[in-house]
Amino acid sequence: MLLGTNLLMAQDAATADAAKPGVNWLNIGYYVLLFLLVAVSVAIVGKILKVYDLSQQIQGKKGINWNTVMGVTCIVFLVAGGIAAGWDFTVQGAMSLPEAASKHGVKIDDMFWTTTVITFIVFVITQILLFTFLFKYRHSDKRRAYFLPHNNTIEKVWTIIPAIVLTVLVIFGFFTWQEVENSANAKGDINIDITGHQFAWELRYAGPDGILGKKDFRLIGGNNKLGIDYKDKNSFDDLQADTLVLPVNKSIRINIFAQDVIHSVYLPHFRVQQNAVPGLPTYFKFTPTITTDEMRRKVDDPKFEYLLYCNKICGASHYNMQKVVRVVTEGEYSQWLAKQKPYLTYQLRQELKLAATEDQKKNSTQNRLALNN
Repeated sequence: MLLGTNLLMAQDAATADAAKPGVNWLNIGYYVLLFLLVAVSVAIVGKILKVYDLSQQIQGKKGINWNTVMGVTCIVFLVAGGIAAGWDFTVQGAMSLPEAASKHGVKIDDMFWTTTVITFIVFVITQILLFTFLFKYRHSDKRRAYFLPHNNTIEKVWTIIPAIVLTVLVIFGFFTWQEVENSANAKGDINIDITGHQFAWELRYAGPDGILGKKDFRLIGGNNKLGIDYKDKNSFDDLQADTLVLPVNKSIRINIFAQDVIHSVYLPHFRVQQNAVPGLPTYFKFTPTITTDEMRRKVDDPKFEYLLYCNKICGASHYNMQKVVRVVTEGEYSQWLAKQKPYLTYQLRQELKLAATEDQKKNSTQNRLALNN
């Protein structure tokens, strides 16, 4: 899990490095030169062997048995490939995502590992058979090849078995996807708006009435950066926040919007990812199951934080689109929510020429006095 967290940190660092001019080109140039060096080396070795083979034939001696060379090369390639695959599993595999911190995330992980194990077994068997057969049945003047133009049994085996396995995986994936994406109760216990724009996320929570007010992109401007429609009285108590705070074991519905280009809401620990498309509101519903404090103990990192990323490259400062996500107890969530400020600020109220209630006037006066002090 700690390695998974380190992967996320490494991804952030890599993304930040990618924004620096010249870094990517240096990396690309390095690998291009390395590839060219390997290709030239192989070509030189091939030419040397060819010259040696011709010289042997000129002297009337037996030349190189290229069929044996190719057969041995296949075995070498099989062994090298096995070592590379083992390295990939031990090194890259250790960088997989950490423990799922949402209810549906566990099912997503089960589906992923089931598919991975089945495909890995098939991969190992087929690759061993492929390269072993290439070596064992390489051309020889001492035997003739047996041609098998057709065999119904073999055709049935390699058609029916993969079809059954793939059908099981597809059905498993279909029902998991249905459960994640098509919930019967789409409302959720907590309703939160996440709006993406270059290069930040804006968060909006429902106020005491528990209902988010309407929005209209035509109203965006000035102090109304989200285009909240204040003709809808449910908008009056909507709250703004700088941190995405979620109560544990509560169903969260995230309403996803974009104001300019395509973004993507990505919460890796919760196995949540959904595109934010301009003009096409979407949503994702999930239930967090591990608080931030619990995850800090699990990964032995007192500074650990869940993070909200943008998973679509949306411009030069794409890597800046991050928000801290904090999962807390229900009591802590209520206390935090009570401290958040409404989107309908005193300045916005004046701009919209909205009449203030006595409570709102009192709060505005208290806020101004606090600022003066």
